[in-house]
Amino acid sequence: MERSIFLDKDGTLIHDVAYNISLSKIAFYPDIFSSLKQLVTAGYSLILISNQSGIAKGLFNEKELRIALDYIVGYLYQKGIPIKGYYYCPHDEQNVCNCRKPLPGLLQKAAYEHRIDLSHSWMIGDILTDVGAGRAAGCKTILLDRNRSERLLPLGYQDPFRPDYILDDFFGVANAVLDAKNKETEIYTNRHTGQ
Repeated sequence: MERSIFLDKDGTLIHDVAYNISLSKIAFYPDIFSSLKQLVTAGYSLILISNQSGIAKGLFNEKELRIALDYIVGYLYQKGIPIKGYYYCPHDEQNVCNCRKPLPGLLQKAAYEHRIDLSHSWMIGDILTDVGAGRAAGCKTILLDRNRSERLLPLGYQDPFRPDYILDDFFGVANAVLDAKNKETEIYTNRHTGQ
């Protein structure tokens, strides 16, 4: 089974512009490129997981959203960063569903379709609902709190929204994931070599 990195989109990979589907307004954070390449090289597949309530609110349709998501996937592919897939929730707060983060439905669907081991995977996002979805799915979690605002919320330090790590940039994200993977490998090796 695969190890994956589930990635929130807005505020994590690209600057957060509310309800944006305009390609001209998509701006990538520069720290993601080398970091994502490191994670892919280490054997992680990458999957986008995004709440898109703008669909339910009538601000854009699914075709328009897919054009924007395909642009992001294509841009990253040109940088040598393959995205295995993307999943989005089209509902808003008024709808009852299992796919809107912090619920784990999108991660579970991706895990089923791509044979992903959730216990050895990570959810990375910029708000606590990302963390909640990752924890509910059984993943390790990182709160990428670039503007240092989300970590101030008391909810962030209580289950089910407590992240495994709170970091300021994607360089730190890559280091944390790779360090944890190296420790797992070391423990496994020691157990099976009797050290």
